[in-house]
Amino acid sequence: MHPALRLRPLDAHAFAAYGEVLDLAEGPARAINEGTTQRHELPSTLELTRHGGSPALASFRAQAQPLEGPWKVLERHLWGSQTFIPLQAGRWVVLVARGHTHPDLGSLAAFAVGAQQGVTLHAGTWHHPLIALDPGLFLVVERKGPAVDCEVVQLEVPVRLAP
Repeated sequence: MHPALRLRPLDAHAFAAYGEVLDLAEGPARAINEGTTQRHELPSTLELTRHGGSPALASFRAQAQPLEGPWKVLERHLWGSQTFIPLQAGRWVVLVARGHTHPDLGSLAAFAVGAQQGVTLHAGTWHHPLIALDPGLFLVVERKGPAVDCEVVQLEVPVRLAP
């Protein structure tokens, strides 16, 4: 068994190789609707139309899971990005890796994501399915298309996480 992978705070610089951080509470905003609403832009590069794909919205209701795992699979979507935005959520984790044909376990990273943060995973980023440490509801923006775009690999040695 590998030593436990340390959980890191999510920040844009550390996460850039895997995707983009969406800060839901900070940054420039502008007043709209006669000043009754603040519009906060969430810059993100969405890749949703490759191979005949189109944008899809879904809600994911996640059950709480223990931080340590063990986490046994990684998946990737080669043709589209995937965005997770918490609607009613507490603590959650993004477990990601790079790699061309298989996950590069040397690039494996685990990030603690705050309730006011979302992420967009780049197309092709290996990631564990949603890990919620508290029960939660998430809005997911992803590609749907005529062919399924989800490759899943079983990890030979499960990953354990440590705070």
